[in-house]
Amino acid sequence: MRGRRRFLKAFGGAALAASGEGGGAVGGMRLFLTGDVMTGRGIDQVLAHPSRPRIHEGYMTSALGYVELAEQAHGPIPRRVGFDHVWGDALAELEARAPDLRIVNLETSITTSEEAAPKGINYRMHPANVPCLRAAGIDCCVLANNHVLDWGSRGLLETLDSLHGAGIATTGAGRSAEEAERPAVLRAGGTRVLVFGFGSPTSGIPPDWAATPRRPGVRVLPDLSPASAKEVAAQVRGWRQTGDRVVASLHWGGNWGYEVPLEHRAFAHRLVDEAGVDVVHGHSSHHPKGIEVYGGRLVLYGCGDFLNDYEGIAGYEEYRSELVLAYFVTLDSASGELVGLEMVPYRIRRFRLERAERGDAEWLRRTLDREGRALGTKVELAASGALALGRR
Repeated sequence: MRGRRRFLKAFGGAALAASGEGGGAVGGMRLFLTGDVMTGRGIDQVLAHPSRPRIHEGYMTSALGYVELAEQAHGPIPRRVGFDHVWGDALAELEARAPDLRIVNLETSITTSEEAAPKGINYRMHPANVPCLRAAGIDCCVLANNHVLDWGSRGLLETLDSLHGAGIATTGAGRSAEEAERPAVLRAGGTRVLVFGFGSPTSGIPPDWAATPRRPGVRVLPDLSPASAKEVAAQVRGWRQTGDRVVASLHWGGNWGYEVPLEHRAFAHRLVDEAGVDVVHGHSSHHPKGIEVYGGRLVLYGCGDFLNDYEGIAGYEEYRSELVLAYFVTLDSASGELVGLEMVPYRIRRFRLERAERGDAEWLRRTLDREGRALGTKVELAASGALALGRR
């Protein structure tokens, strides 16, 4: 434990008695964050209440085709699985670490709508399968992404109703611009945590998906300019109370590639400096990207996918997108400074999360360590197989 405390002090926050092996941090706040959770299409087909399998892709006309590809790659996948099945080994880790809040980017419309948007790829999960999100204790789904309106406005409205009916908070999309801009207001112990969701056109969000005063849609940032950062800062100030902690969840950038654009770094820094954001939670890339600690605040530029149905799909193998990370973030509750970040690696296999083998964890460590060099961070592999972030 003494070595771990020394490591946590590297971030400049108070050294907290945080244990990666169980329980919440003493005197601190622990968040569970992931990138894209895609429980639609193939995954939806193996859950208890599959949607109609017809999809509208040039590559595939039935969602069952993605189940078959995964089975060809790794063997049979059971049908009508329990709602906890897809989370696999991650559930035991969540129970052991007991994070205060669990926040994901949900890249799936939850609907029975047949109004497929003409965009080539359309994700949906049947509303009766929402318990799969509750099985992992998800507290908040960020919806500011390029798939939440895959099945039209009706699909978005049904998504909101389904999540709220299950007691899951949402942010980043809504029935109007006012609702889309509204943060999810969560509580970690006695501390309020505001989660704001934002989508960037650079992630492929169609411009006409932006919410308006009279039209459902997504909270879309027109660009990543200083003016947009000031707009976000004003939005945060309108909600923030003394002692609140703030997470800005951003869907930005392309799916592949490790480069962190300079405009992303500049925008993230402005969110910390001008909006007082404590965690920048970036996603859209299908694989993890480099991590930065700026002004004592955590900046995740790309968390990578956490659940998807991509098994057996050829292309981009060098990024090893089947290897995914659960991010366990410990913050100083009083200041919002980063105390520690541990990332637990998994492998998606037969639509289920399996704890990654040590060789795979080491590959992720080398990759994140390499990409963090320019950002001032390093990554170490613990005996437990978790990855720990440190400063260079």
